[in-house]
Amino acid sequence: MTRAEFKRLAARKILLDGAFGTEAAKAGMPEGVCPEKWALENPGKTAEILRSYAQAGSDILYAPTFGANSVKLGEYHLAERTAEINASLVKLAKAAAPGVFVFGDLSSTGRFVAPFGDLDCEDAVAIYREQTRALLSGGADGIVIETMMDLQEARAALIGARENPGDFPVVVTMTFETSGKTLTGCDPVASLVALQALGADAFGCNCSGGPVEMAELLATLKPFAAIPLVAKPNAGIPRLQNGETVFPLGPVPFAECAQRLFDAGAALFGGCCGTTPEHIAALKNALEKFGAPFRNPAPVQGVVSGCGAFRVLASDAPFAVIGERINPTGKKALQAELREGRTDLVFDFALQQTRAGAALLDVNMGMAGIDEKAMMLTALKRILKASPLPLSIDSTDPETVEAALRFYPGRALFNSISAEKSRLEKILPVAAKYGAMPILLPLTDEGIPAGGAERIAVAETLLAEAAQYGYSEKDVAVDALVMTISSDEKAAQAALDVISWAKRRKINSVCGLSNVSFGMPARQTVNRTFLGMAAGCGLNMAIANPLFPDIMETALAADALAGKDARQKNFIAHFAAPETNGKPAAAEAAISPEKKVYRAV
Repeated sequence: MTRAEFKRLAARKILLDGAFGTEAAKAGMPEGVCPEKWALENPGKTAEILRSYAQAGSDILYAPTFGANSVKLGEYHLAERTAEINASLVKLAKAAAPGVFVFGDLSSTGRFVAPFGDLDCEDAVAIYREQTRALLSGGADGIVIETMMDLQEARAALIGARENPGDFPVVVTMTFETSGKTLTGCDPVASLVALQALGADAFGCNCSGGPVEMAELLATLKPFAAIPLVAKPNAGIPRLQNGETVFPLGPVPFAECAQRLFDAGAALFGGCCGTTPEHIAALKNALEKFGAPFRNPAPVQGVVSGCGAFRVLASDAPFAVIGERINPTGKKALQAELREGRTDLVFDFALQQTRAGAALLDVNMGMAGIDEKAMMLTALKRILKASPLPLSIDSTDPETVEAALRFYPGRALFNSISAEKSRLEKILPVAAKYGAMPILLPLTDEGIPAGGAERIAVAETLLAEAAQYGYSEKDVAVDALVMTISSDEKAAQAALDVISWAKRRKINSVCGLSNVSFGMPARQTVNRTFLGMAAGCGLNMAIANPLFPDIMETALAADALAGKDARQKNFIAHFAAPETNGKPAAAEAAISPEKKVYRAV
């Protein structure tokens, strides 16, 4: 099955299978054995389970390879048989149900992936790349990554799967707790946004309670989904009865929930724990009366932080200040630290800017005399433990860009892609591969276009190039390229022209705020005034220093005046806070807890 064929099938609805493990237990699989080894050693019983789901109407069967990665198999001293077990189980499934699609099944290793766990990210990618290769060699029509509880591990599995040749679909489903988040605290919307940008062909939930609970989860995903949504719930919330785990929903009440799942946006339907072929047959009958699934023509776009929080970046969304401090340019103390391989100031800058109200943090490690790629990865590990904010990866080196975006456990903003031939050819494909949201810089091999009209023409070229890699106009940001008015009195107006154009097109716009005042006296006055003018023209992001209270306050006021701050709650919350020792609240927030304790004592 190709990705295009999968997309066409999903447009009509897809029926998946039900639980394998509980059916295998009924068929005599004892507790404590390796399920995949049991499935191979009992081919008749395995085939009968799979065949019964095909007969119930499943369009896609999952090969029983759920725990067949080398880490899980290693617990049973079977790691060296990883390729054989995966390929053999796919062949068994295809022989059991000729004419039905069989997807190879990947799931968790049981370990957490760096930067928050002890499993190296590249090792995790290699584990899933190896398993996918084996599944495809057995004839799998596609890959499903299921029951993931950590976004970084789901990313590693998706990257590993995609690093095998072939035009096959990959479906990702995650499991969410009763809190509505994954075990590691990741929001469902953040998971969707990150994984659909990374190249998942469908996304949704499996396990995660019964169909009623799952419908509520899917409804939150619907406005953000550019790909089909998957619903594979349990047969209700399990309970203990006479010492045994029982799933309360029988086939009929389970299927009666199909309407809720369909209305919530599901296009792929199946069952997880406790569901049987009878559940799938009842579900098929229920789905026949529904039309084509909902598809969102214009999903909301944005970025995802390393801790799994989502930030909308859109022309009509609240203003986003991108903290500029983590950049060695002009910072001698930071340069000295980086040359020594230390990142204490990087950590401090991340904390300070987070406390001061930044929406994102820009991370740039470009300087002479250091290994930029290695230092970028070191810095990211420190920053991810210091701040919950999404990051903007800022580099011109292709190797650094690839390493950073591959490692980053969310969806990053990428700063930036210009119209220079080398940047387009070497960096745009990398940004697209990892699903980063790019800043498009209207800069050519000939230099910076002088006027707004010329910059807009270059931006149009960049938008067309980005579209070839799947980016929509709402999924990028255009840099207005503001230059200093000290050398060109028309510099500010040229940038404002670009911002106004972007607003009309509903495209994100961004600028490096401090550039406008370079060489001028009273720079903060110039910066603050230009920010107000630019926000009025539609600017919705600025790379700036959030430790300057007037910048943050201007951004808050602009949101309140533009109707982007519902009931002005952010503006009121900021200014309702009392000043402390004569310092405004924003400045006070930037003071470390240690200094506050010292001052209090």
